[in-house]
Amino acid sequence: MQKNKVFIETYGCQMNAADTELVYGILQNFNYEIVKEAASADVVLLNTCSIRENAEQRIYGRLGNFKTMKNEKPGLIVGVLGCMAERLRTDLIEEKKIVDIVVGPDEYRRLPELIDIAFNGGKGIGVKLSRTETYDDIIPYREDGLQAWISVTRGCDKFCSFCVVPFTRGRERSRELNSILNEIKLLSERGFREITLLGQNVNSYSDNGSDFADLLDACAVVDNKIRIRFTTSHPRDLSDKLLYTIARHQNICNYIHLPVQSGSDRILELMNRSYNIEHYLKIIEKAREIIPGVSFSTDIISGFPTETEEDHEMTINIMKSIRYDGAYMFKYSPREGTKSFKMLDDVTETIKSRRLQEIIDIQQKISFEKNQELIGKEEIVLVEGLSKKSDLFFAGRTDTNKVVIFPFDSKIKEGSYVKVIINRASSGTLFGAKKVESSKLKVES
Repeated sequence: MQKNKVFIETYGCQMNAADTELVYGILQNFNYEIVKEAASADVVLLNTCSIRENAEQRIYGRLGNFKTMKNEKPGLIVGVLGCMAERLRTDLIEEKKIVDIVVGPDEYRRLPELIDIAFNGGKGIGVKLSRTETYDDIIPYREDGLQAWISVTRGCDKFCSFCVVPFTRGRERSRELNSILNEIKLLSERGFREITLLGQNVNSYSDNGSDFADLLDACAVVDNKIRIRFTTSHPRDLSDKLLYTIARHQNICNYIHLPVQSGSDRILELMNRSYNIEHYLKIIEKAREIIPGVSFSTDIISGFPTETEEDHEMTINIMKSIRYDGAYMFKYSPREGTKSFKMLDDVTETIKSRRLQEIIDIQQKISFEKNQELIGKEEIVLVEGLSKKSDLFFAGRTDTNKVVIFPFDSKIKEGSYVKVIINRASSGTLFGAKKVESSKLKVES
């Protein structure tokens, strides 16, 4: 029996990348062959993101390319998966008639059935949200490598006023703890060396009395050669217990992504973020007290409705006070269906762009200064492979998520932990020289 060939193009966050691996796993079980080029596929799927408007516009442009491909290959099935699928199903199928399949993030199990419907001339639509689906029993398809992403929660109950996730990915639910541990064991056997636990708010993980700190603790002891990361944390749910768990295990990375979004309490209230700056600063202070050398990154939205110059200055002040190692910085983008969509988007694009650039400039300066402080210091680096710019150098990461470039050595293999002395730094990259190779990380009990 000839296999149908499938190609998936992924947009958006790490959770979307993890979902693509999940979908590939489902389709493999139904005798589909995975291919790396759209041109050789019988089924082309776009796994989409609706977080920001420009992401949707990119996907519409890509769908135009696939429509041309479909004209040349009439039997080709084109589908849209994920957040954008659920949000724009009517536009994609009924009005623009671009695609054959639209499948939301909670109906991936039905994909083989929906593809069959499309092959037989129908439209495959599955966009219902679920309060229970976690895909616990599905083994994602992963190519061999060092890094893997595991979704431990799906959906979100926070309902931030700017965010479409509760409407496109549904309400929050958690995977079974043992299912996650079994997946990590399989990855360990395959030689993976870094795992990131994913969720819109991982801190609210809950399974039969186990919270996220319990999950993190259990994951860390599966294999002490595997680094454990996690994202994203909501400040409201980050506990002292979690901080002490990070501090207790050397293979849990000393890196916390903690979105602040704005430095203004007034704007945070409009965003429905459920914390104020005083609470946020106490978390930072407590984390630095419990976890020596912890690094922080954040998310910042510029130009939220009614944001004044004073609000903007408060955001700049919080950046200067905390001194993040890195940040994801965006202009506010109204998303249909959210509470903020009904607010007057009264900050002009010119002002949004100017404020965003000021934020970016400040963060680059802070990142540069913080990286300069590491010159002469020793860092343990997980070797990820050759540098993108030169085969004469290796590239890897510290546990605080900083990229390190150092000279190639034939004795060093991908997946090794190497001690590197930092001798130079830019705002985004550290440069150094190998000191002593460390074959494994030791876990302090």
